[in-house]
Amino acid sequence: MVVVGDLTTDVVVVLAGAPAPGSDRPAAIRSGGGGAGANVAVHLARLGTPVVLAGCVGEDAAGSGLVAELAAAGVRPWVRTVAGASTGTIVSLVEPGGQRSMLADRGANLALRPDDVPAPAPGGHLHLSGYTLLDPRPRAAGLAALAAAAAAGCTISVDPASTSPLARYGVERWLADTAAATVLLPNAEEARLLTGCADVADAARALAARFPVAAVTLGADGALWASGGQLVHRPAHPATVVDTTGAGDAFTAGLLSVWLADPAGDPECALEAGLARAAEVVARTGAR
Repeated sequence: MVVVGDLTTDVVVVLAGAPAPGSDRPAAIRSGGGGAGANVAVHLARLGTPVVLAGCVGEDAAGSGLVAELAAAGVRPWVRTVAGASTGTIVSLVEPGGQRSMLADRGANLALRPDDVPAPAPGGHLHLSGYTLLDPRPRAAGLAALAAAAAAGCTISVDPASTSPLARYGVERWLADTAAATVLLPNAEEARLLTGCADVADAARALAARFPVAAVTLGADGALWASGGQLVHRPAHPATVVDTTGAGDAFTAGLLSVWLADPAGDPECALEAGLARAAEVVARTGAR
């Protein structure tokens, strides 16, 4: 399968207490590979799914290191080095309890072009990170990838990325862009935004009226699967939450690893695989 999305350096700052504007606050700071697309690809590879990541890095040591890290994890990098650009960096501020806020400098990821994405294998699978559509610069690459996958008879999964840029982009525009998707993977707030439904179960059902499958993450409440009039809920796996960075990417990879092996299989199994992977990630610092 092919994953299209960002590849970044993540700097995760776990605060020892509430932020202290104008003063100091102890924190544990770690850096490592990140980016929504790359996170999904790495988790898929670790779960045994052959995967290619299409993306961009800058002409710097950070980019070279991230590409080497992908290859070491079992991902086939299809990554262009953008001359004169810097590799993307995301700073994740993690508050006590694991909730995080992200500061994103997407860098070279914004230079993604349609020809940066490999031609899909007929009957294969494309996973597109929604961030690719939310900026005018890489949007053409995202749209081209979706069109090529649909023409090749591939299944397609898409995550909406983040509520703030999604709202700025426009819900109807984004839904039109992703109409060919087979599996939509929003969190609860994204599902509400995309449908206008206050109740997340209603939102999941509404999305399943547009897409064959909607799998909605609910944080500590687990996840929902909506498809063909069916609504399935599974609770979250027990975990001591340290950092929620990358939990949604881990869920996506776990769910897809099972669903791709048996698209007609039990949705509970796919949900359980996603929730198990997410529980592993939130129990430690970092997205992978």
